[in-house]
Amino acid sequence: MQPAAASPESPQKDIAGAVLATMRRLGVIGLPRNYEIFYEAMTGTDPALGLAVVALGNHPTQQELDDIGRRFFTHHHGQSVVEQAREVLARELEDVASLLRTERTQVEKYGRILNETSDGLANRSIISRELLQKIVGAVAAATSSSIDRGKQVESTLSDKSAELEAVKCKLEEYKRLADTDPLTQILNRRAFDKEIARIYSSRKDILFNALILADIDNFKKVNDRFGHPVGDRIIRTIANILQSSVRRGVFVARTGGEEFALIVEGTSEDTTLEIAERLRRLVEQTRFTDPATGAEYGPVTISMGICMAAEAESSGDLYSKADRALYRSKVTGRNRVTKHSSIAGQSGNKWLLYRKD
Repeated sequence: MQPAAASPESPQKDIAGAVLATMRRLGVIGLPRNYEIFYEAMTGTDPALGLAVVALGNHPTQQELDDIGRRFFTHHHGQSVVEQAREVLARELEDVASLLRTERTQVEKYGRILNETSDGLANRSIISRELLQKIVGAVAAATSSSIDRGKQVESTLSDKSAELEAVKCKLEEYKRLADTDPLTQILNRRAFDKEIARIYSSRKDILFNALILADIDNFKKVNDRFGHPVGDRIIRTIANILQSSVRRGVFVARTGGEEFALIVEGTSEDTTLEIAERLRRLVEQTRFTDPATGAEYGPVTISMGICMAAEAESSGDLYSKADRALYRSKVTGRNRVTKHSSIAGQSGNKWLLYRKD
C-alpha cells in the first residue's frame, strides 16, 4: 500500500476522490477520522504520518488506524480524555461533598456536647471539684477531637484541590494540543475553523475583520528537489515569520501542507494589505540555507489573498473569496498579494481549477 502524494498535475479537488478510492481499495471504513489520516498522508503534510500509514500494509485494521490517530491527531481520542476527566471530577466532588457532610455531623455533635454541658452546669446549684474536673476533661477531649478532625479535613480538601487542579491542567493541555499544529507549533486547521466561524456569530464582529490566506510558491518543487526534511524546515521558518511578525491578537494558523491563514481584527482593508505585504517581503528577504553547508535552497516566496469579512455572507464564503484572491496572486506571477475587492465581479468558475504547485 502506497498512499503517494497527489500529482501536481491533478486539480486539488481530485485529492478527495483519490483518498476515498484508496480507502475503498484497502477496505478502510469511511469514518471521518480515517479520512483525515489518509488525506494528510496522501498530501504529504507530515512525512512521518505517511510512513506510518504505508507501514500498515494492504489490510490495516481499525485498531491500527486508531493508534495512528492517537499519535498524530490528538483530537481523535479527545472524547475519551474529556469523559475520563468528567468521571474524575464527579468522583472527587462526591468525595468532597461526603467529607463536608461528615464534618457537619461532627460539628453538630460537638455543639450538642457544649450545649448539654452548659445546661447541666446551669441546673446545678452546687458543683463538686470532682464533677467539674470530669466536665472539663470531657469538653477538652471533645474540643481536641474536633480540632484534629478539622486539620484532617483541611489536609484532605487540600489534596482534593490539587487533584482537581491536575484534571483542569490535563484538559487545558488537551485543548492546546488539539488546536496546535505538531510541525510548526502554531494553531491548526481545527482551531482556524472555530475562529473563522466566530466572526459571523455577531454582526458587530464583521465590519473590521479580515482573512489573509498564504501559500508557499512552488513548494512541491522544493520538496522534490531537496526532500521533505528541508520542506518541513521551510514550513517551520515561514510559520515563525508569520507568527512573530504580527501584533498580538492576530490569529495565525497552518491550515494545510504549505498553507497558512491569518485573521486580523479591528483593521481596514488598506491596513490589512499593508500587513500582508510586509509579511510577503519578510519571507522574500529570508535566506533559506542548509545549516551544515550553507547551501541555498533557492528563493522561497509566498502568494497571498485577502478578503474583508464584510464582503462575505458567511465563514465559508469569506474563505472562498480569500482563496479566490490567493489564486489570482498565483496565476499572475506569484510572490504577491491580491485583494478580493480588486477582482470582485471578474470571477467565473476558473478559479476553482487552482492547482497546487
